[in-house]
Amino acid sequence: MTTIGFIGLGIMGGPMAANLVKAGYDVVGCNLTQPPVERLVAAGGRAASGIAEATRDADIVITMVPDSPDVEDAVLGDDGVLANAKPGLLLIDCSSIRPATSRAVAEAAVAQGVRVLDAPVSGGEQGAIDASLSIMVGGEAADFETAKPVLDAVGKTVVHVGPHGAGQTVKAANQLIVAGTIELVAEAIVFLEAHGVDMDAAIKVLAGGLAGNAILDRKAANMLKRDFTPGFRLSLHHKDLGIVQAAARDAGVAIPLGAVVSQLVASMVARGDGSLDHSGLLKLVQELSGR
Repeated sequence: MTTIGFIGLGIMGGPMAANLVKAGYDVVGCNLTQPPVERLVAAGGRAASGIAEATRDADIVITMVPDSPDVEDAVLGDDGVLANAKPGLLLIDCSSIRPATSRAVAEAAVAQGVRVLDAPVSGGEQGAIDASLSIMVGGEAADFETAKPVLDAVGKTVVHVGPHGAGQTVKAANQLIVAGTIELVAEAIVFLEAHGVDMDAAIKVLAGGLAGNAILDRKAANMLKRDFTPGFRLSLHHKDLGIVQAAARDAGVAIPLGAVVSQLVASMVARGDGSLDHSGLLKLVQELSGR
């Protein structure tokens, strides 16, 4: 049985680890707080006291942590993944981080005989629960083929998109599109409500036409109810949009709409709304409209 060390059992990592247990893998998980580890154990996984224990006997290690410095600490730290990896370990980083960080981590790992893939995911909490995530993978093609059965256990669309860092670049584009779409859906909802339209009917017909998108399908119902329980927090999307802006500058690419949405997200985080779901952009649109 393949043993998978899973580092980071939060909103996304917890369901992903549980789905790997369901798929028949021996999953050993660790987290900064204990309740997520207890949930993994209840699902049939095993608990690790920390990164070293999760890594030591693992064939594959998956990291799912918030930001670039967290990945660097988890992988490159004194008692991190590389310090405890057995020969031939495959490290799959599912975090959303800077492409340059992914490339630097891969370089350090390969020098130590550890194979690495950057494999950020999209689909939110429900996608993680349903094992229907979209996973964009950067790294060596042979390593991707080795990882594919594992990734298929947590995702529905699993695609190799290029060398180290390419997965993170595609994820940045994903977050740009998602943020822009949420903002436009929020504006459309406030616009329609101001005109007294039957909202359920309006959402149904919009979702069936050229304006149809995953945000209408998955987020609109809660947006109408003003339920912003986080599936993906605004604070994390703020971080991701920072990655997008930096990568766009590096490439000399203009992202005018993305820049505006980034400012709107940043303003919500700055005023204390970072813990809301990213569909909470509706709250700001409503306030700007005086409604």
